[in-house]
Amino acid sequence: LPPSASKEAAVCSELSGQGKPKITAWEAGWNVTNAIQGMFVLGLPYAILHGGYLGLFLIIFAAVVCCYTGKILIACLYEENEDGEIVRVRDSYVDIANACCAPRFPTLGGRIVNVAQIIELVMTCILYVVVSGNLMYNSFPNLPVSQKSWSIIATAVLLPCAFLKNLKAVSKFSLLCTLAHFVINILVIAYCLSRARDWAWDKVKFYIDVKKFPISIGIIVFSYTSQIFLPSLEGNMQNPKEFHCMMNWTHIAACILKGLFALVAYLTWADETKEVITDNLPSTIRAVVNIFLVAKALLSYPLPFFAAVEVLERSLFQDGNRAFFPNCYGGDGRLKSWGLTLRCALVVFTLLMAIYVPHFALLMGLTGSLTGAGLCFLLPSLFHLKLLWRKLLWHHVFFDVAIFVIGGICSVSGFIHSLEGLIEAFRTNAED
Repeated sequence: LPPSASKEAAVCSELSGQGKPKITAWEAGWNVTNAIQGMFVLGLPYAILHGGYLGLFLIIFAAVVCCYTGKILIACLYEENEDGEIVRVRDSYVDIANACCAPRFPTLGGRIVNVAQIIELVMTCILYVVVSGNLMYNSFPNLPVSQKSWSIIATAVLLPCAFLKNLKAVSKFSLLCTLAHFVINILVIAYCLSRARDWAWDKVKFYIDVKKFPISIGIIVFSYTSQIFLPSLEGNMQNPKEFHCMMNWTHIAACILKGLFALVAYLTWADETKEVITDNLPSTIRAVVNIFLVAKALLSYPLPFFAAVEVLERSLFQDGNRAFFPNCYGGDGRLKSWGLTLRCALVVFTLLMAIYVPHFALLMGLTGSLTGAGLCFLLPSLFHLKLLWRKLLWHHVFFDVAIFVIGGICSVSGFIHSLEGLIEAFRTNAED
């Protein structure tokens, strides 16, 4: 498994189910780092806008909790055999979910996890289209092209994704995308540092916007989601005992980098901070940075799209006698015409969502509150309690219950407020 360059690439490596050569702890750490250091950090300064110092605390808190839940999720893969040895008896998040629902509902848990995965992957695709349209519109405001039109152009470029059979054609661009993104982050931070004398420290307060801060929670949680592919990653490590150490340093690094990026960017623009922070840059710098970001978004889109397609095809079309629909592939391995139509429909669906809900931060907050909190906070703590209840110490039980309760409150609150924000934004757009 070569170091992938995004969260979605790592997800695809799990879904493919193909054998991979063993990786070192550093290579595993590279995967996790890229999973929680993607394009969506561009929305973190917006979270500080509505949360102040509490937003910074939440960035740290989310890192600690996600690191812990990642570890307990891996613990659910193991059980003690008759000889008292700890052995790996499960391979994926779906296996853990099914084990928790057995024997009454042996497949219910896996279906819930699959639905959550599909929602998160499809919403990630939508966010890429939204951010592409947003960045191009703000890069060339003088052109007679609306943000919706830019989104349509971006989707036209992405339509060939429907013909993908594997990710070999796009995976080689992943590392370049990540390197480009780090360069862009450095450029943004360098510009912010050049304006350090004008930083608005007085604007960073403990006061929070009660209505909009829950949206910030979803944004921050979504930026840390990596639990989907952790079982596959740990299973491919040369020394799985190094997994805990790897999780510690990757999340500490992510916490520091995200906190600094969000704070520095917010101090530079304060109350004028926009949903996508690059929109605050001067027009000369903004156009260059945004074009690179659009290229990264377009090259990153095929990865979550292909992962979503694989989950859908495996669960609905290829699940043996329990498949709901006939196989999308013919006997020669070629994609059938109606299967291709379904893929094209999925691309068009992401476009329609991007056109009618072109709000990056709100969509990110909604996704983080709905699936991010579920996959990162609620399900790992619940599965840990269910499968290892008899072996847990009291403080483990306390942490799991606390994470489940706090995560549930944040999830419901963030979902409701994000949905309200989207409805309000939709009404405003309709009036305009």
